[in-house]
Amino acid sequence: MNKALEILEERGFIQQCTDLEELSRLMDEGPITLYEGCDPTGPSLHIGHMVPYFAMRHLHEAGHNVIVLMGGGTARIGDPSGKTTMRQIISYEEIDANTKRFLAQLDKFMAFDRKTLYSDNNKNWLADLNYIDFLRDIGRHFSVNRMLSFEAYRMRLETGLSFIEFNYQLLQSYDFLQLYKRHGCRLQIGGDDQWGNIVAGIELIRRVEGAECFGLTFPLVMTSDGKKMGKTEKGALFLDPEMTSPYEFFQYWRNVQDADLERFLLMFTFLPVDECRRLGRGKDAAINAAKERLAWEVTALIHGKEEADKALKAAKAAFGGGSDVDEMPSITVPRTRLASGISVLDLFVEAGLAVSKGEARRLVQQGGASVNGKKLGAEAGTLAEGDILEGAMILRAGKKRVCRVIVV
Repeated sequence: MNKALEILEERGFIQQCTDLEELSRLMDEGPITLYEGCDPTGPSLHIGHMVPYFAMRHLHEAGHNVIVLMGGGTARIGDPSGKTTMRQIISYEEIDANTKRFLAQLDKFMAFDRKTLYSDNNKNWLADLNYIDFLRDIGRHFSVNRMLSFEAYRMRLETGLSFIEFNYQLLQSYDFLQLYKRHGCRLQIGGDDQWGNIVAGIELIRRVEGAECFGLTFPLVMTSDGKKMGKTEKGALFLDPEMTSPYEFFQYWRNVQDADLERFLLMFTFLPVDECRRLGRGKDAAINAAKERLAWEVTALIHGKEEADKALKAAKAAFGGGSDVDEMPSITVPRTRLASGISVLDLFVEAGLAVSKGEARRLVQQGGASVNGKKLGAEAGTLAEGDILEGAMILRAGKKRVCRVIVV
């Protein structure tokens, strides 16, 4: 097998390939051009988007050419793959703004050189398409029966599939055709929920151009307890530091389950495989150190080494006996509020340690809340000036979440 594909297989990336043996032979002949597409339907990428981009970095470092395709055109419709309901339609202006954010985040992660690693946008060929010509030239190559055989469409037929979404596979297939014509692109990669769309694109290129292209998909990463990787109590683990702080991002990885550690080290870091396996199989104190290493490595890749160092210091201050409390997640409250007492429940909500007063109350009643290291009693009360230590209060929810309340 081609060395680059061996790397992906060894690190757990490969789920399906249209023809692994032939793709390997093609890659052995010299650099190929590959792409992955992403629709900018939200304000930030989240970690679930990043599996193909980690694979892209491996492929690029092995000498292959990479196109990051932004779906400025397809985002106007929405991909039904993996969705139970139709995507919310957003404005073209929002899509363009999201595209800029996505590319900035990916540039930080992969460093576009504009020669062997660059971006394109499918609105360049989709936005002004003539619908009649498109149906005549492209639509005639698609079988409705064949389209309905793919999992993405079969699942949606149970809940309702709109005609606008039914067109999506044609558009994504057309993307692959355009990238083949414009850039000589021979490989499309993506999550396994994209298998049907990828195969359709390959078939379109074969029909229109008589050329053989390939598809490679990656597993949809789940945690060992069956949950979607990257989901937190607050929602998705976003790359935007305003949506998920570097500290929260760090803590997610620091607190992964033991059973997931080796797999996440292999997929979400660029540490050597042998080192990933050694770290992932540690015991007792070693496993905690390995989780800390995973958290630092991923945070450094996404947010930079400086932010990773800050998050590590904050984590040590909060949980490891470190002294650098200034790096700990914090909020400020005016001293005047404590003069008459401030509700424990309100403060836990303000600190982001509970989403509602009801959740905060349950946290207190179950013995999971503490202030300055002292567990709160079953009844929530108020906090006053007497609870301030060195100008602040340290609030904890369970063993893994903490916030420093600075009194000003």
